[in-house]
Amino acid sequence: MSFPTDLDIARAATPKPLPEIAASMGIGEHLLRPYGSDLAKIDLGAVDELSDRPKAKYVVVTAITPTPLGEGKTTTTVGLGQAMKHVGKNAVISLRQPSMGPTFGIKGGAAGGGYSQVIPMELLNLHLTGDFHAVTAAHNLLAAMVDNHLHHGNDFGLDIDNITWRRVLDVNDRALRNIVIGLGGRMDGVTRQSGFDITAASEVMAILALAVSADDLRARLGRIVVGYTRDGEPVTAEQLQGAGSMAVIMREALAPNLLQTLEHTPVIVHAGPFGNIAHGNSSVIGDLIGIRGGDYLLTEAGFGADMGAERFFNIKCRASGLTPDAAVLVATVRALKAHSGKYKIVAGRPLPDELLEENPDDVLAGAANLRKQIQNVMAHGVTPVVAINGFPTDHESEHDAIRQVADQFGVRVAVCTHFSDGGAGATELAQAVIDACEEPNDFAYLYDDADSLKTKIEKVATTIYGAERVEYTLAANRQLQTYEDNGFGRMPVCIAKTHLSISGDASLKGAPTGHTLSVREARASVGAGFVYPICGAMSTMPGLAKAPAASRIDVDGEGEIVGLS
Repeated sequence: MSFPTDLDIARAATPKPLPEIAASMGIGEHLLRPYGSDLAKIDLGAVDELSDRPKAKYVVVTAITPTPLGEGKTTTTVGLGQAMKHVGKNAVISLRQPSMGPTFGIKGGAAGGGYSQVIPMELLNLHLTGDFHAVTAAHNLLAAMVDNHLHHGNDFGLDIDNITWRRVLDVNDRALRNIVIGLGGRMDGVTRQSGFDITAASEVMAILALAVSADDLRARLGRIVVGYTRDGEPVTAEQLQGAGSMAVIMREALAPNLLQTLEHTPVIVHAGPFGNIAHGNSSVIGDLIGIRGGDYLLTEAGFGADMGAERFFNIKCRASGLTPDAAVLVATVRALKAHSGKYKIVAGRPLPDELLEENPDDVLAGAANLRKQIQNVMAHGVTPVVAINGFPTDHESEHDAIRQVADQFGVRVAVCTHFSDGGAGATELAQAVIDACEEPNDFAYLYDDADSLKTKIEKVATTIYGAERVEYTLAANRQLQTYEDNGFGRMPVCIAKTHLSISGDASLKGAPTGHTLSVREARASVGAGFVYPICGAMSTMPGLAKAPAASRIDVDGEGEIVGLS
């Protein structure tokens, strides 16, 4: 008998009334703004109303360097949240909202999987409460204000070749990466080269994820730099008088969304910053509410520990003031075998048959990646727990190989079957996390605010990526110096690089050392509060595959969605 689809499992679930879910967190019904029966926004007043409640233990879920298929961080986060109830604890889960670009592209949905899902699955993957659309509208309003300023004389002297504010759209559309705007007559605007990014890569999205209040959101929007004059002076959204209207558009989007898992664990879903260009973590406001809502707050950081977790520690925790008690490091047999360099995994294609054969030696051959990611978590003074996300094609000897690696570092390890068994399949992991949270914590940022931007980049590159040195193009050197000169040097760094390797080169598997990290350019997200060096050819607007998920998603004769995964 075939395993039911994620959509079938989600539709068969019977959700609890959301007021009951909110009440389990101490949130009164007066703080809920319903969107139908199974979805609601949480009023920001919850931050103050819950402030007297005890703080939950704070746990970040990260992973080894993933294959293009992903290794199940969201599914593991949901499974762990459900498992806490099985061991007598109350958990709250805090997740990013998925972008519709990947939903209709290769990845499909991002609600978890199997019997460890967030429901309603369709709403989560398609629009939710419209927060992404608010980000898109606010971002593009500012883009229109920039071009309107140019059209009406350019009083601030913006250098037309140094305008950094592009437009965004929440679809995968490679044809929009580089475009020319303002074609036509004089009344159609100033002709210049520009382009589109995906909405998840918008600085407005990063701001939504890092703001701690409505006032903070408004101030951050005002600090957005849209470009520079020929003298290198920044021009901001506040100067263009666009920040106020952007804040109005973002007003409702600032409130986080409340959903539940299949087993009725509360889930806060809010913001969805890109995992490569931005910090790849859910919202600070969501965590400030969730941290008072149970015994454990579980949040997920995008991609591997060298990316999402490093940014969680050094960017998100700086913004929130919260400190983690433990980390979960998700590992899979297939990913570790891929890091042996013997196999090629391509999204959208079946796994190689030989990858599924029992071979613990290949797991050990790729285990350098697991070792390095354990070290990357421990470099921040946080205790990791290795979660083996088990697949039916795994073999016990391969799990034993992963245990050997975890034992070398004295860290806990648990095999999970939450995809097929729900919370009951992750109770071993839940107990390991509970135990890890009781250990002394020496959490520390990797670098100081006072360090120069280059020092921060080099500390991340050498400590986390295993690089021997960092080299900069002339353009990157010039840009970093401009940011230092304009007072942006105290900001953290968010290094944009491939997620398929710990290094900046996607072809390097395992845990490469002695390599050079090449910084091609640097950009400043001043409103979000970080500088992001760009390594390699990073695309901020994905394209669709030859057979994208969009070609399979439809509505059947009864009006039900089909093909969503």
